[in-house]
Amino acid sequence: MTFEETLDLYLRARFTLIIVVTPEEERVLETVKTLCEQTKRSLFSWDVADMFKMITADIKGGTPGGRDPISALDHIAKVTENAVFALKDFHDCWKNDIVKRKLRNVAQALKFTPKSIIITTPSPKIPDELRDDAVIIEFPLPDATKIETVLNQLTDTPGVKVNLTELGREKLVQAALGLTAAQARRVFAKAIVRDGNLDDRDIELVTDEKKQIIRENQALEFYAITETPDDVGGLGILKEWLRLRERAFTKEARDYGLPSPKGIALIGIPGTGKSLTAKMIGGLWRLPLIRLDVGALFGSLVGESEERARQALALAETVSPCIVWIDEMEKGLSHQGSLDGGTSVRVFGTILTWMQEKTAPCFVVATANDISSLPPELLRKGRFDEIFFLDLPTQREREEIFTVHLRKRHRFSQDYDVFRLAKESEGYVGSEIEQAIIDAMYIGFNDGQREFTTEDVAAALKRQVPLSVSQRETIHALRSWLQEGRAQSASFQEVREAQQQFVPLELRNA
Repeated sequence: MTFEETLDLYLRARFTLIIVVTPEEERVLETVKTLCEQTKRSLFSWDVADMFKMITADIKGGTPGGRDPISALDHIAKVTENAVFALKDFHDCWKNDIVKRKLRNVAQALKFTPKSIIITTPSPKIPDELRDDAVIIEFPLPDATKIETVLNQLTDTPGVKVNLTELGREKLVQAALGLTAAQARRVFAKAIVRDGNLDDRDIELVTDEKKQIIRENQALEFYAITETPDDVGGLGILKEWLRLRERAFTKEARDYGLPSPKGIALIGIPGTGKSLTAKMIGGLWRLPLIRLDVGALFGSLVGESEERARQALALAETVSPCIVWIDEMEKGLSHQGSLDGGTSVRVFGTILTWMQEKTAPCFVVATANDISSLPPELLRKGRFDEIFFLDLPTQREREEIFTVHLRKRHRFSQDYDVFRLAKESEGYVGSEIEQAIIDAMYIGFNDGQREFTTEDVAAALKRQVPLSVSQRETIHALRSWLQEGRAQSASFQEVREAQQQFVPLELRNA
């Protein structure tokens, strides 16, 4: 049910003490006012500064007084009409034992009357003494429709210039999801005032506002969108899969009947670009990228770890649509032989349940190097949309990787024999290729700051011992996992065809 339907049900059922958890006091009161007008109930608000205020129709005897919490509760008890009383900042009074006792007395006395008390609070924590007398409702943050209403109110203001494309407008609204209505109004106004114009470039400004929310949770880290598909060499099949879903979170996709994608698992050899791919998805889809640090979820108190996990995942949903990146998940989610009293198992269960049942558009990107440490239920079908294996790069992919890293360092690939370097780097992963270029740059820099050459890179390659040599058995075991058909290759078609007849990659000659 919606918040309005739930609240109406509670009022008709004569629930006397309703706690509404939200930082949006103004929007809650507007929602409660609309409901009271529809059901012909009187609505009053109270706070310690302005006392009682009439929100809807008056009641007999006029507006009650009540300068302090005790006298306010006394006035509520004396009212005989069908009325709702919204108490602001009343959670600050819970520290007072007398006020707390008085609130319980009044709530119990109102059981057989048409009166209800609503308390707005930003925190779901309430005194244990009140739990039996109160019900707690979470007031949801504004959805896309309400955010768009806020945007329309600003853009309809005379003198405001709007140059948003239809898709840009939708993405701007999506970027603001997770903000309160007041926060969204402020950031939209800031974007307009900054350059007197509202256009697609302001999506980044709205995203920056979300960073402030993310920083409050130590288990979540916000990554700026900097990587694009051009910054990732190879992985043609994976890139094509992602491009097909670039508009997956748009209204057009929803109207077409497409469900939001759940996520992907990136399994494979260290250094093949799994973490880089996660960052690239954020740039391709223009969605916030949030890294979940599973290690930071664990606390020393009983139940603390599970609560941290729930809070982190709830926060991720708050800023959705977004990409939730679980890096090296085997380190945080592996629970074989756990000696921590089952804490890691429970945290794992919390994350697993969330991945299965989440309805918010949170796209999960999980990466792993050690498949043997992963529990089998994590990678079963239905948990992810697809499981991709990132193998040792092919000749064609190594050419792309060299080109990408040369371009990042402001060099032209035409000035180097990329084909030769790709051939001589057979068995190397992307991170090793990048390091060879960096080593070559040091050679040139220390030799009179001359430009480094193909020979310098080739020499740097020969000095390295790649993972495919130093960890030959581990790499072979990983590639066997691919050959067994447990995942789809992220590389080009030539690699997919090679899966049908697996032959270990010929390693470079020493």
